[in-house]
Amino acid sequence: MSLTKRPFGDPRGTLDNAGPIRRFAADYAPADETVVPRLLQETAQDSSAEVRIAGRARRYIQGIREARGGIGGLEDFMHDYSLSTKEGLALMSLAEALLRVPDAATQDRLIEDKLSAGDWEHAAEGSESWLVSATTWALGLTARIVHPPETPESVIGRIAQRLGTPTVRTAARQAMRLLGHQFVLGETIEDALSRGREARRKGYRHSFDMLGEGARTAADADRYFASYAASIEAIGRAADGSLPDRPGISVKLSALHPRYAARQSDRVLRELTPRLIDLARAAKAHQLNLTVDAEEADRLELSLDVFARVLAEPSLAGWDGFGLAVQAYQKRALHVIEWLAEAARASNRRLMVRLVKGAYWDTEIKRGQERGLADFPVFTRKPATDLSYLACARRMLAARPLIYPQFATHNALTVATLIEAAGDRNFEFQRLHGMGEALYAQVHERDGFDCRIYAPVGSHKELLAYLVRRLLENGANSSFVNAVNDRDVPVDSLLEPPAANFSAGQSPRHARIVMPAQIFANRRNSRGVEFGSRAELERLSTAVRAVALPFGEAAPLIDGKPRSGPKRPLYAPGDESVLVGTVVEASEAIAAEAVSAALAGFFAWDATPAEERAACLERAADLLDVRRDRFLALLAHESGKTLDDGVAEIREAVDFCRFYAAEARKLFGRDTFLPGPTGEENRYLLRGRGAFVCISPWNFPLAIFIGQVSAALAAGNSVLAKPAEQTPLVAFEAVRILHEAGVPVSALHYVPGDGGVGAALVSDPRIAGVAFTGSTQIAQKINRALAAKDGPIVPLIAETGGINAIVADATALPEQVADDVVASAFRSAGQRCSASRLLFVQEDVADVMLAMIAGAAKELVLGDPADPATDVGPVIDADARSALEDHIAKMRREQRILYAGRAPNRGLFVAPHIIELDRAGALDREVFGPVLHVVRWKAEEFDDVVAWVRGSGYGLTFGLHTRVGGRAERVARMLQVGNVYVNRNTIGAIVGSQPFGGMGLSGTGPKAGGPNYLQRFALEQVISTDTTAAGGNASLVSLEDDAVA
Repeated sequence: MSLTKRPFGDPRGTLDNAGPIRRFAADYAPADETVVPRLLQETAQDSSAEVRIAGRARRYIQGIREARGGIGGLEDFMHDYSLSTKEGLALMSLAEALLRVPDAATQDRLIEDKLSAGDWEHAAEGSESWLVSATTWALGLTARIVHPPETPESVIGRIAQRLGTPTVRTAARQAMRLLGHQFVLGETIEDALSRGREARRKGYRHSFDMLGEGARTAADADRYFASYAASIEAIGRAADGSLPDRPGISVKLSALHPRYAARQSDRVLRELTPRLIDLARAAKAHQLNLTVDAEEADRLELSLDVFARVLAEPSLAGWDGFGLAVQAYQKRALHVIEWLAEAARASNRRLMVRLVKGAYWDTEIKRGQERGLADFPVFTRKPATDLSYLACARRMLAARPLIYPQFATHNALTVATLIEAAGDRNFEFQRLHGMGEALYAQVHERDGFDCRIYAPVGSHKELLAYLVRRLLENGANSSFVNAVNDRDVPVDSLLEPPAANFSAGQSPRHARIVMPAQIFANRRNSRGVEFGSRAELERLSTAVRAVALPFGEAAPLIDGKPRSGPKRPLYAPGDESVLVGTVVEASEAIAAEAVSAALAGFFAWDATPAEERAACLERAADLLDVRRDRFLALLAHESGKTLDDGVAEIREAVDFCRFYAAEARKLFGRDTFLPGPTGEENRYLLRGRGAFVCISPWNFPLAIFIGQVSAALAAGNSVLAKPAEQTPLVAFEAVRILHEAGVPVSALHYVPGDGGVGAALVSDPRIAGVAFTGSTQIAQKINRALAAKDGPIVPLIAETGGINAIVADATALPEQVADDVVASAFRSAGQRCSASRLLFVQEDVADVMLAMIAGAAKELVLGDPADPATDVGPVIDADARSALEDHIAKMRREQRILYAGRAPNRGLFVAPHIIELDRAGALDREVFGPVLHVVRWKAEEFDDVVAWVRGSGYGLTFGLHTRVGGRAERVARMLQVGNVYVNRNTIGAIVGSQPFGGMGLSGTGPKAGGPNYLQRFALEQVISTDTTAAGGNASLVSLEDDAVA
C-alpha cells in the first residue's frame, strides 16, 4: 500500500467519537498504600507454584552465567560501566553528545572533559566481553592522551601521543559507534531487515522502533511520519507468515505531533488521529502489527484517547495487529489493562499489548516533586513495579483472546513466573536488541516460547536519547541485568519474589524518595496542578470560568479602612472590552496618612513573637492555596497570565509565605548568646526596622507582591504595600488574605496608585526601607531619592532586569535547546525579568538549532489566557505593545527577522519574534516582551562571548547549554550573574532552591527566597548585661572544685 503524504495539520480523516469505547478514567497518582495491597492479592502464589518458578528461574540464571563470553555484549558493558562509577557516568555523557558535534575543536574539549577523570585503562579489567574490551581500549587510548598518567607511559600511550589529537578524536568516536552498533539493529530499515535475518532464522520475530526525539516542529512531525510510512512499506515487502508471527513497528505519538500534550488535546486529536489511521491502514494492508509506544505519565490519557479513535475506525475492522505498550511502573497500569480489554470487546478486535516495566522513572519522580503533586504517578520501590508487572500480566493472560500478551523482560524470575501463570504458549516474550541473548537462547531457542526482538533503527546521532534511557534503566545497581552478571551476587538473592519485599510491615514507599509535599525540610511544598490529568484540568478550567466578573473594587486600606476617591476602570489586556474591576488610587495625602499609620502600628507588630508572625504567614499560605481558582481567574483577566503561569505564580506566593515563616522562626525566634568573659551576658538579636515600603511589579502581581510583603512582615516591620498601577486588584485580594490570616491591619497598609504615589512614599523621611522590583531606571531614581532625603540612611532592596543571555555550544542537544529557549524567551509573553533576550549559538550548529527554535515558536498558541491550551497571553498594556512594535520595526530595518509570529486581532498581543543580529551590541537595552535576539559565534570565540556578557553590566540570569562540564563551572565563576542555569531554561526560580536576584545593573541583593533576604529587612541589636552588678558572680563562686588528673 502506498501512502499519500498528508500535510501536517490536514483535518481530513475519521474523527468521530470512539463509539462504545468508554473514556479512560483513573486516579492519576493514587497512594502506594492503597495500590500495593491490591497488587499483593492479585499476585498471590501457592507454595507449589513458587517452587516450580524458582526451579525454572534458577536454571535460567545458571545458564546465563555459564554462557560463553558472559551474558552478551551490552549486559557486560552495563555491568562494567555501572552508573555508580565515574567512568559509567562519563561514558553516558560522552555517548549522548559526541557523535552530534560537527567541529573538531568542540569534540576535543568534550572528550577531554569526559575522559580526563576516568580510569579507562583499568575500568574493565578481567572482562571477557569483546565489546567491553574494544570500547575500553579505545577510550583508554584516548584518555592516555588527554590526561596522561603519572606512571611511565606504556607502548600504546607513547604511540598515541605521537599520533596526536586527531587519533584521540577518531578513537573516541569509534568507541561510540561501536557502542551504537550494538544498540541499533541498523541505521536504515533496509539495514535492519538485512541484519535481522539470522535472528529470524532462529524463529525470532521483530518489532522495529524508528529512533528519534519527539517532534518540536511541524517539519519534524512530517519527517517522522514519512519515516514510519516508508518503514511499514519496507517491512511489509520483506515479511512472511501471518499475525502475530509477522514483524511490526512501534510508533511514538509525540514524534507525529509537535504539541503532544494534554493541554493541546483538542488539536492533537484533530490533527494526529488521521495520521495514525493512515499508518494503521498501511500496516493492515501488509498484515503487520503496529504498537503505540508508552511515553510519560502526563500523556497517558491523551494516548488512550487517540488509541480509542483509531480503534473505532471502520476501515481497520478485521485487523488484529493494533497494539499498545503499557508501563507497569504506573499505578494506573491495571486500570489500563482493564480498559484495553473492554475496548477490544467493544470493537470486536484482538489487541496486541506489550507490557514493559517503564523507561521514564527518574523523570516521573523529578516531575512529581517539581510540580508539587499529591503523590507520584509511579511506584517508588522497584519491587512494587515488579508486583504491578505480574498483576498486569495475569490480567492480560485472563483477557485472552481479546488481548494478545507480549511480555518485555530480561528478568529470569519474571520469565519463569509468566510461564507458570500462562499455562499455554498463546503469548510472546520480548527482548531488546543486543540484550537478553543468553536468557532467550534458553527460553526461546531451547524451550520453544515465542520471542520478539525490539529493534531500534536509526543513525548513531538518533541513538542518543535511547542509549541514555537504556543505560539508566538497566545500568542501575538494582537492575536484574546488572546483578545477574555479577557472580558475587548469590543466585538465591535473584529468586526472591517481589511480594517478599513487603512482608513484616515493610513500607510500599522508598524511604529515601521524598514525597512532593515534603521536599523542603522545614516547610511544606506548595500544591501544584497536574495538567496531564484530564479530571484535574477540566475541574480547574471550569472553576476559573465560573468566577464572576467584574471582581469588584480595590481601594486604599489604612488601618483596614478603605479610602474613597475617583475610580479608574481596569480592563483585561486579553480583551479590552472586558471590565475586570475598578481601583481607587491613593493621593499623596493618603500616602502620608498611610506612613503615619504604619509607624503607629510598627512597635506592636515588632514585639509580636516571631512564632506568631510566622503562623500568620503560614495561614495566609493556606488561604492562598484554598482560593487558588479565584486567584487564577484574577491573574488571567487582570494581568493576562495563562493558567500554567498562574498556577506557578500562586505556588511561588505560597512558597514565599512558608519560607519566610520558617526563616523568621530561625532568625528571630530566639536570641543568640555570644561568647565573652565570665560575669557578663551578651545577647544578639534581630528586630524590625520600622515602616517598610514594598513596590511590586505588574509581571508578578501576586508572587513578588507577597514575597516582598511577607518578608518585611516576617522581620517585624509594618508595611506600606504599593502594587503596580496595572494590577491593583490581585494585590488587594492578597492584602485581605493576610489580614484574614492574622496580620494586624495596623501592620499592613495597602496604597495603590501611580508613580507619583510611589515617589511620595519613597521620599517620606519616616520610612525605614524600600523593597522594589522593576526597571533599572526606576531603581536608580529610588536610590537617588533615598539618598537625598533627610533622616536615617535606609536600605534599598532592588531586583531589576537585564539583557539575559543563553549560550549554546555544539555539544548541546538541539531539542533541549529549543525547549528551553522557547520557554525562556516566550513564556509569559516574555514579560519576566528572568526571560532570555539574547541567544548566542555556535555557528557550526546554528542553522539546525535556529530552524528548530523557530519551528517550535510557530507552534505556540496565542489567545485567551484562561484557556488551558493557550501558551502565550497578551502584553500588559497598550504602551508595552507600542514599545515592542517600535523595536521590532527598527530591527526589521536594521537586522534580519528569522521568525515573526501572528498575533490575534483582539487584545493587546505581540507575537513571538526571533531576530538575528550582526553583533551583540546591536541590542543595547532590555526588550521586555516576546522578542528573542540571536547572535552566531565561532568555536574559538567562546571566551569573547562570555566577555561580552560580563561587560554588559547586567547580571540577572544566564543560561549555558553544553555537555562540557568544566566549561559550565568556569563560565559561572567568570560572570557576575545572580542566577546561572546550565542545560535548562532560565525562568521559574524556586523559592529556597534557586534564590533569585541579580548583580550589577540587575539588582542590589540579597536574593529573594534565599537565606540572607530577611536580614536585610532587620536591624541588629546586642544587649550586654553585667551579671555581677547585683553583688558578685554567683555562678562563678558556686563552681565545685574539679580534681586535676
